Amino acid sequence: MESTSEPSPEQRRIIERLESLEIKASFTEDLLDQLNMTIYRQQELIDRLAQEVIQLRRQVPEGGGTAAPRNLRDELPPHY
Repeated sequence: MESTSEPSPEQRRIIERLESLEIKASFTEDLLDQLNMTIYRQQELIDRLAQEVIQLRRQVPEGGGTAAPRNLRDELPPHY
Protein backbone atom coordinates (compact mmCIF):
# COMPACT_ATOMS: atom_id res chain seq x y z
CA MET A 1 0.00 0.00 0.00
CA GLU A 2 1.09 3.51 -0.75
CA SER A 3 1.39 6.03 1.99
CA THR A 4 -0.53 9.30 1.47
CA SER A 5 1.30 11.13 4.19
CA GLU A 6 2.31 14.74 3.95
CA PRO A 7 5.65 15.52 2.29
CA SER A 8 8.55 15.79 4.63
CA PRO A 9 10.07 19.21 5.34
CA GLU A 10 12.94 18.34 3.00
CA GLN A 11 10.50 17.41 0.24
CA ARG A 12 8.57 20.65 0.80
CA ARG A 13 11.77 22.67 0.44
CA ILE A 14 12.60 20.84 -2.79
CA ILE A 15 9.08 21.46 -4.14
CA GLU A 16 9.30 25.16 -3.22
CA ARG A 17 12.71 25.47 -4.87
CA LEU A 18 11.41 23.70 -7.97
CA GLU A 19 8.39 26.03 -8.17
CA SER A 20 10.66 29.04 -7.71
CA LEU A 21 12.91 27.83 -10.53
CA GLU A 22 9.89 27.25 -12.79
CA ILE A 23 8.70 30.81 -12.15
CA LYS A 24 12.16 32.22 -12.86
CA ALA A 25 12.38 30.15 -16.06
CA SER A 26 9.02 31.50 -17.18
CA PHE A 27 10.07 35.12 -16.56
CA THR A 28 13.36 34.43 -18.32
CA GLU A 29 11.53 33.07 -21.37
CA ASP A 30 9.32 36.18 -21.46
CA LEU A 31 12.35 38.44 -21.18
CA LEU A 32 14.10 36.55 -23.95
CA ASP A 33 11.06 36.98 -26.20
CA GLN A 34 11.01 40.72 -25.46
CA LEU A 35 14.73 41.06 -26.17
CA ASN A 36 14.38 39.13 -29.42
CA MET A 37 11.56 41.46 -30.50
CA THR A 38 13.68 44.49 -29.60
CA ILE A 39 16.58 43.18 -31.65
CA TYR A 40 14.23 42.44 -34.56
CA ARG A 41 12.84 46.01 -34.49
CA GLN A 42 16.32 47.49 -34.23
CA GLN A 43 17.46 45.46 -37.23
CA GLU A 44 14.45 46.67 -39.22
CA LEU A 45 15.36 50.25 -38.31
CA ILE A 46 19.01 49.69 -39.25
CA ASP A 47 17.93 48.27 -42.60
CA ARG A 48 15.65 51.26 -43.28
CA LEU A 49 18.36 53.74 -42.30
CA ALA A 50 20.88 51.96 -44.51
CA GLN A 51 18.46 52.27 -47.43
CA GLU A 52 18.02 55.98 -46.70
CA VAL A 53 21.80 56.45 -46.69
CA ILE A 54 22.01 54.70 -50.06
CA GLN A 55 19.29 56.96 -51.46
CA LEU A 56 20.95 60.08 -50.07
CA ARG A 57 24.29 59.07 -51.58
CA ARG A 58 22.59 58.72 -54.95
CA GLN A 59 21.29 62.28 -54.62
CA VAL A 60 24.76 63.76 -54.06
CA PRO A 61 25.94 65.38 -57.29
CA GLU A 62 28.90 63.91 -59.12
CA GLY A 63 32.26 65.27 -57.95
CA GLY A 64 31.77 64.37 -54.30
CA GLY A 65 29.15 66.97 -53.55
CA THR A 66 31.61 69.82 -53.24
CA ALA A 67 29.40 72.69 -54.28
CA ALA A 68 30.62 76.27 -54.23
CA PRO A 69 31.28 77.43 -50.68
CA ARG A 70 28.34 79.24 -49.20
CA ASN A 71 28.59 82.73 -47.85
CA LEU A 72 27.23 82.85 -44.31
CA ARG A 73 25.87 86.35 -44.97
CA ASP A 74 23.54 84.86 -47.55
CA GLU A 75 22.07 82.69 -44.79
CA LEU A 76 21.34 85.46 -42.28
CA PRO A 77 17.67 85.89 -41.43
CA PRO A 78 16.01 88.94 -43.02
CA HIS A 79 15.84 90.92 -39.77
CA TYR A 80 19.64 91.36 -39.63
